[in-house]
Amino acid sequence: MRSHNLLTPALIGILIVTLSACNTTTQSEHTSQLEQDQERQIAEQILVSCEQSKDKIKPQLEGQLEVKIGDKVEEKVSDHFDCESAESGIIPTAHPVEIVEVFVEAPEIIAETIAKVQIKDIWQRVRSQFNFKFEDNSRITAQRNWYLKHPDYMKRVAIRAKPFLHLIVEKLEQQKMPLELVLLPIVESAFDPFAYSHGRAAGMWQFIPSTGKRFGMKQTWWYDGRRDVMASTQGAIDYLNYLVKMYDGNWFHALAAYNSGEGRVQRAISKNRKAGKPTDFWNLDLPRETRAYVPKLLALADILANSEQYDFKWPKIDNIPFTQEVIVGSQIDLALAAQMAGLTVKEIHSLNPGYNRWATDPNGPFTLLLPIDKAEKFSIELAKTDNSQRLNWVRHKVKSGDSLLKLAKQYHTTTDIISKVNELRSNMIIAGEHLIIPVALKSLDSYSLSQEQRLAKTQSKKRAEYKLDHIVKSGDTFWDLSREYDVNIRQLAKWNGMAPTDTLRQGKKLVIWVNDVSNEQRKNAVMRTLTYTVRNGDSLARIAGKFNVKISDLQKWNQSKLKKYLQPGQKLKIFVDVTRT
Repeated sequence: MRSHNLLTPALIGILIVTLSACNTTTQSEHTSQLEQDQERQIAEQILVSCEQSKDKIKPQLEGQLEVKIGDKVEEKVSDHFDCESAESGIIPTAHPVEIVEVFVEAPEIIAETIAKVQIKDIWQRVRSQFNFKFEDNSRITAQRNWYLKHPDYMKRVAIRAKPFLHLIVEKLEQQKMPLELVLLPIVESAFDPFAYSHGRAAGMWQFIPSTGKRFGMKQTWWYDGRRDVMASTQGAIDYLNYLVKMYDGNWFHALAAYNSGEGRVQRAISKNRKAGKPTDFWNLDLPRETRAYVPKLLALADILANSEQYDFKWPKIDNIPFTQEVIVGSQIDLALAAQMAGLTVKEIHSLNPGYNRWATDPNGPFTLLLPIDKAEKFSIELAKTDNSQRLNWVRHKVKSGDSLLKLAKQYHTTTDIISKVNELRSNMIIAGEHLIIPVALKSLDSYSLSQEQRLAKTQSKKRAEYKLDHIVKSGDTFWDLSREYDVNIRQLAKWNGMAPTDTLRQGKKLVIWVNDVSNEQRKNAVMRTLTYTVRNGDSLARIAGKFNVKISDLQKWNQSKLKKYLQPGQKLKIFVDVTRT
């Protein structure tokens, strides 16, 4: 007779928690794999959209990464490299922010310490600790040749890396990681913490949202840890440690999984094992991007280790810390923090790209990365400033029609903050009452690297002759809109800082750049943009007839403004061919 042990309530509770935790991890890994799979599909979609492109890049521009002869040519070159990357199976990475160089003067005590250090260049410190063993092959050679042909690329990388490199190297050393991994942000993002890819990956280490959350990168309205250099570096170390344990110490498998997902690499290994084939990285059936990914890292390591042999001038960076983390302790306006440190808002935001808005996150992290020569000055000024004085405040009298959501949008904050500051027990607010609301110290365009301002800059950059606004309706997709407005799907997404496969949220404002505002527009048309004020008795038909345009065009040009009925005083945009009026 079998004996049965009864589960106590406590054991049942433990079992439920354990199963729940396992399920959460499985779901999280599954979500990560789905997002990784979506990334692979995006490169294919970009290839399709490249076929739509009518502009051909001049041969003499091929190989140039930045062109300073006008926005249109620069845009064409950028498109060319997007298409070239997609043809190689690589998802193009966008760099929405120009390089911000923060000059740092090493304090005397650090300068004296460094004078005694034997290794003066931090890249020499890195290469002296390389561990990976590999044999050269055609895949590594192809990547190495690209880097050797583009020395200016490495110069830009060095400028971006300089403020953060010493901190990253020390983190990797302290946690006994291979120093080849210092080169991974070059492969992922060219050391750009503001970089994003068409696959929704963001930051220097290019984490997709779900993997970022799995490895401790908080993502809120105020803050995105994937772009925080210190948080994402620790996240990358944790993820890579997890992967290398999964693959029994095989770093090439771990790196391949970092790029394309652990499930995909595991399936490729199992497939080869069943077929009696070798299971090393070089023999696995992996996506084109992943097949090029590990060779890129190894090519960089080879160039750095043998730069004299290749006659390659790897840009030097002093082996000293240029920045340090300072504990702030509470939310602070970035403009005020910049004043305290003697920096511009742009400089402080470039060092702290994790902060999405005009201030740090009210729920933390409560740290700022500052130039090492500014940290002491900042700490002294911060100590003089009470927590309540670290933000600017307005006293708002609630009017009829106000809501917490409306006020949050008006003052560029969140409903949670307004509720917390005013100790509200519900979302109900009453006309006549007063609320205290935190607001930005400066005008929002002063915070040029905030998420809102980066998007505004992207959307306002001229891509064609005319800009149209489109408010997303239920069911809209980039594919449908590209056909409706006769524009390239890849470019349409890019104009709005998005990926072609991103889901469009109802009510979101998109910009659409066109050279022809109407199907009726003639080649020799002389177009002018007018603003028409709606009068009593006006209708779309009457206005269209007055300016000799089609009603459908009038609706398209003013899609974001038109409601059910025209209202007197309403402003409409009208494109008029002056040769036909």
